[in-house]
Amino acid sequence: MRIDKLLAHSGLGTRKEVKKLLKSSIIEINGEIVKDPKTQVDPDQDEIKIAGDQLDYQEFVYFMLNKPAGVISATEDVMHETVLDLLELSDIVQEPHPVGRLDIDTEGLLLLTNDGGLTHRLLSPKHHVDKTYLAEIEGIVTEEDVAAFRKGVELDDGYQTMPAELKVLAVDEESQTSNIEITIQEGKFHQVKRMFHAVGKEVLYLKRLSMGPLTLDPHLELGAYRECTKEEIAQLKAE
Repeated sequence: MRIDKLLAHSGLGTRKEVKKLLKSSIIEINGEIVKDPKTQVDPDQDEIKIAGDQLDYQEFVYFMLNKPAGVISATEDVMHETVLDLLELSDIVQEPHPVGRLDIDTEGLLLLTNDGGLTHRLLSPKHHVDKTYLAEIEGIVTEEDVAAFRKGVELDDGYQTMPAELKVLAVDEESQTSNIEITIQEGKFHQVKRMFHAVGKEVLYLKRLSMGPLTLDPHLELGAYRECTKEEIAQLKAE
């Protein structure tokens, strides 16, 4: 990578402003002053200093967010608070985006990253990445429903879903509600809600627990986030 590109990506200014920095003789690579903007540098191998301070460069960032209801899975919106509004971006030069979308009233796990390659792999239909949700359902979920989901159900637009794993966790006869866990491998618009609607039931509450190998940290409160660990990132990239 060219040194001017790396410095610009690190938030030190535009390419033009970075060239001025280089001319001021305050940029060092492995102890040597560098002025040529075309100088090649490896941020993983080379020691880069600016006026004596070490530059800590990250090409990609990965955040796990426990999305609350009322927040939309977008980078910007004039009407609603977005998931990026929940991040403290003042120290983040990179521009992360949500990997997939959770409905505005859905809570739970949302991955945010600027790694476009990983985003594509996780969302690509051909990779069949598991997404597991916890839900409260209006109605009694039966073994017939479990069997129907296992085969795939027809949505309101005629689309036949892929097989889904549905587990009944608890049933309340008095309130006529059910607590369930469902794992799907697709991400159609309002898919979980539409699947239950197809069997005559409605979703009252929905929370995503996991996406592929990434599981929501139980210590993350609603609206809180943290950086993914190296182990989590490696698992995601191996998905």
